Amino acid sequence: MKPKVYFKTFGCRTNLFDSQVMMGALNDYEVTEDEGSADIVVVNSCTVTNGADVSVRGYINQMDKQGKKLFLTGCGAHTKGESLFGAGKIQGVFGPSEKMKINSLLSSDSRFYEIGDLNYIDDAIVDEFVGKSRAFIKIQEGCNFRCSYCIIPFVRGDARSMDEAKILEQVSRLASNGFGEFVLTGTNVGSYGQGEGRNIAELMKKMSLIRGVRRIRVGSLEPIQVNESFREILDEPWLERHLHIAVQHSSDAMLRLMNRRNRHVSDVELFGMLNEKGFALGTDFIVGHPGESDVIWKEAMENIRALNLTHIHPFTYSKRDRTPSAVMKPEVNGAVSSQRMGELNSIIESNNKAFRQKKMNIPLEVLVESGEGTQYIGYDQFFNKVVIESLEDISGDWITLEKYEVHDEYNMAKF
Repeated sequence: MKPKVYFKTFGCRTNLFDSQVMMGALNDYEVTEDEGSADIVVVNSCTVTNGADVSVRGYINQMDKQGKKLFLTGCGAHTKGESLFGAGKIQGVFGPSEKMKINSLLSSDSRFYEIGDLNYIDDAIVDEFVGKSRAFIKIQEGCNFRCSYCIIPFVRGDARSMDEAKILEQVSRLASNGFGEFVLTGTNVGSYGQGEGRNIAELMKKMSLIRGVRRIRVGSLEPIQVNESFREILDEPWLERHLHIAVQHSSDAMLRLMNRRNRHVSDVELFGMLNEKGFALGTDFIVGHPGESDVIWKEAMENIRALNLTHIHPFTYSKRDRTPSAVMKPEVNGAVSSQRMGELNSIIESNNKAFRQKKMNIPLEVLVESGEGTQYIGYDQFFNKVVIESLEDISGDWITLEKYEVHDEYNMAKF
């Protein structure tokens, strides 16, 4: 019998994609979704915050006590790999550029530390996504932005794009295997094709022509990346009616400290236009960055209401060594950050419910993801959660809901 390998994936959709690549590259091992039965655990790590590092270390300690053979990859391999390897709990550490070698790496008799380089370009083709109803397509790697708080360019490198033909071949294969929704991902997705005469909008148009492609979602864009070419596809029926545009803050004073390229006035203009077109709008937002005074926070919350946000991915600021923000003062007290986080979330939760109530005359196109008993979970074209009661097994199905109830955190329907 082949040894069983379990993949524990932390962090972003890029890591989800990388884990699928590694699963597909294993010839001498059996991939399992049952952690308990695994002989080997591959930890695909995240290092974007201190909390992410703590989660990875805690998981490794837990698996080590269970006697699992452990390997570490992902962004944390660059920042914490050496110390974890030195602690003796990890059999091997390898960087994301080495993932196609995983079959031979796991077979190594000796411990190893192969961090690789930051200039690689993926050329792997993924045919399947284990345990997923939508497919994640990595179209680029790395980032040329240098936001003052961010460690990711130091662990993922500068921006570079995947080969267009490879991307389209991958989408075609996955579509023929039954996937209808595709999520474009990468370190800085909107920089796809930069400096090469290509752009993400043209790529998405080509993807939409592939038989079986029903919905395309962009993982995240920078405000300046919603440019003229991208605006040309905003009315396309295959584009998800939800856009995640990372503003990170709504005070210009904080945006300058963060070395961001966006400013609130232009963000309001952009988000206003997208709101008029009926999009649900999400963003990333950092709470408690050094220098975020009470006055700045009050301004930020006044400004945030002008952005028409329906979704948010908020972070409490986390100091990352080697970044400019790490030495900035004054720091924000943790209790203050927690209170501010609650205030921010409350605003967006209220916005989201109001948005769903406003859209009640629009049928929901739902991709059902999972179910337990007679209750299933799915997400509609606005990336809102829908709870569905059904006596049939509808996992992985596309369904249209014309009647549903609006609850505080989700919509609910019977099918």
